[in-house]
Amino acid sequence: MVIELMNSLMNRGAIIIILAFLLSKSSLFKKLVLKKDITYLEKIAMGILFGIFGIIGTYSGIPVKGAIANSRVIGVFVGGWLGGPVVGILSGVIAGGHRWAIDIGGFTAVACAVSTIVEGAISGYGSRLVKDLKTSWLGALVLGAAAEIIQMIIILVVAKPFPDALNLVELIWFPMVFVNSIGISIFIAMTQNIFIEHERIGAAQAHLALKIANETLPVLRKGFHMDSIKRTAEIIYEMTNVAAVAITDTEHILAHIGEASDHHLTGSPILTQITKDVIDSGAYRVARTPAEIDCNEKECKLLSAVIVPLFDRDRVAGTLKLYKSDKLGITSTDIQLALGLAQLFSTQIELSKLEYQNKLLAKAELRALQAQINPHFLFNALNTIASFIRTKPEEARELIIHLSDYFRQSLQFNSGDIDLMREIKNIESYLALERARFGEKLKIIYEIPENIVCVIPPLILQPVVENAVKHGIFNKAEGGTVIIRAIDKKEYVELIVEDDGIGMDQDKLQGLLKEERNTNHIGLMNVNKRLKTKYGAEYCLSIASQVGLGTTVKMVIPKDKY
Repeated sequence: MVIELMNSLMNRGAIIIILAFLLSKSSLFKKLVLKKDITYLEKIAMGILFGIFGIIGTYSGIPVKGAIANSRVIGVFVGGWLGGPVVGILSGVIAGGHRWAIDIGGFTAVACAVSTIVEGAISGYGSRLVKDLKTSWLGALVLGAAAEIIQMIIILVVAKPFPDALNLVELIWFPMVFVNSIGISIFIAMTQNIFIEHERIGAAQAHLALKIANETLPVLRKGFHMDSIKRTAEIIYEMTNVAAVAITDTEHILAHIGEASDHHLTGSPILTQITKDVIDSGAYRVARTPAEIDCNEKECKLLSAVIVPLFDRDRVAGTLKLYKSDKLGITSTDIQLALGLAQLFSTQIELSKLEYQNKLLAKAELRALQAQINPHFLFNALNTIASFIRTKPEEARELIIHLSDYFRQSLQFNSGDIDLMREIKNIESYLALERARFGEKLKIIYEIPENIVCVIPPLILQPVVENAVKHGIFNKAEGGTVIIRAIDKKEYVELIVEDDGIGMDQDKLQGLLKEERNTNHIGLMNVNKRLKTKYGAEYCLSIASQVGLGTTVKMVIPKDKY
């Protein structure tokens, strides 16, 4: 009887698995599974979806001794596993409430309803204890089996009469625990493919974006003008499988390479509404049909496109457009590629204006600091990102964003004062890239009061942090810690950068801030000079250091100077 029941459950459970397979191919389901932060509305939608799966498991069940041996738990458990406690409990209430409300299954209706809700809660809370829960089919297998055993205990406690409940549990416990836990693990394994596919696409796109960036950097370094824009579009077209590539400013087409270049003419005004919408909103758009592209040429071969904005600081400077020659041809891969390229090119637009911006800078000291953006740092950062592409694609994408933010923040400062937290943000981007290179060898501690009001000259703190990292920590075999601290006093704010690196002797310390050129510590010299020029000689850097113990650098920012 047990073997027959197990076979029947496996056959019925196969229905749930087939539905799960079809669901895993749904773009909506993929978006819900891949999202890191699910809204409550999305959690409710997931709860309803997996509750319906539970109901299907009830209806596909097998009548046994006045009850039903079923696969209801599979949908409810997977909902809690993927969506958390809210989804697990909600799907349990839906499937369990349905089990209690309908007139099937006899004396275990209440017990099954209660156990379904409990199992949803177990999966929702229990999944938090499992590392890499969304891909851990083994963890789901074990916890699913435990949840089913708990269901049997609830049946024994709640269902009456007890002898009937005991006879039922003796018959169904092993088939249901075995089949349903296997079904749960198969369902979770199917979702694992979503993550694998997402990571594979992300790695491929990050690698392609870096290759394109490597080709376009020498071109755009010469300036962001018509010739460089045209060559950039040609490089993208040659290195991708799109039908055409276009780059615009806010009013005109600057370059169009590929299909339809006979009527999408360089220099002509932007006519398509979807491109105008991107420029106005600053958000990317996808045209999946010719009607959305809205080309005036009836025989135009461009049938779908993704249009992403290009930024100059916080202003939309133009768009990058990737076209396909088939309807619905734009995939999530194309969108991610376009967004990645737009991020890189937006940074490059600002980099290309560096020479012009430098002419407008009021202070030679700030120009010197901005000129310190070290090509070796860029080279090391790109090498680090490249090494992460295959093994840690998510981190590679994050590092690209950090690199972009670092250069953007460093290059767009003018001579005016900035808020302390803006400088801290730039420091965080720099340190994220350095930590990626050196891992746990570098530890960072921020001790910045919340809501602190402090206005400082741009690039006044970052060179001090960089000095602590390069000359204090990285020369120490076991690494160390950098502490960035702000102390809010009544009349001033004290900024402190402290490291436990190799330190220095007194002779070196005394010569550190001398005016003669010190190529190893030009950043500290520059910071010290700017502080004295702006606030007075008494506001120079204070540096204390001991060999083997580390270095502490302090600066005082007077509030009455704001």
